[in-house]
Amino acid sequence: MTTVRMIELAAAAMFVVASVWLYRRRPKGDGADRAYGSQGAVLLLVVGAIMAVHALGLMEYRPSTSELEAMEARSR
Repeated sequence: MTTVRMIELAAAAMFVVASVWLYRRRPKGDGADRAYGSQGAVLLLVVGAIMAVHALGLMEYRPSTSELEAMEARSR
């Protein structure tokens, strides 16, 4: 794992932690304002998950052996 990917993974973890903190934070006040949750927290969680998937390289294209052989055959 490269340094850039490790930094990206750390940033993704920070986004996830920030989303949990933001979601669980309770606003001051009584009544309906006491409900907790936030769209911003959900957005941070989604961004953190996408960044983590990208940093770990889970969506990189890795052709199979048969695909490599087919590409070589077509290039001749």
